Amino acid sequence: MNSDIMTMKEVASYLKLNEKTAYRLTSEGKLPAFKVGGSWRFRKSEIDRWIKEQEQSAQETKDQK
Repeated sequence: MNSDIMTMKEVASYLKLNEKTAYRLTSEGKLPAFKVGGSWRFRKSEIDRWIKEQEQSAQETKDQK
């Protein structure tokens, strides 16, 4: 089943992060997520948008140097 909703383990794998790092970023509000029954869930479309925002931010920082 191809779902737009990912678990913490799936988002960590998708972003090639350690699960602890993904959890920290989520709990700090840096990754877009929501809770279902006490467990974090992620919409793939929102994670993809977040990635694009990170790329744009990195490019702007690079351009300012």
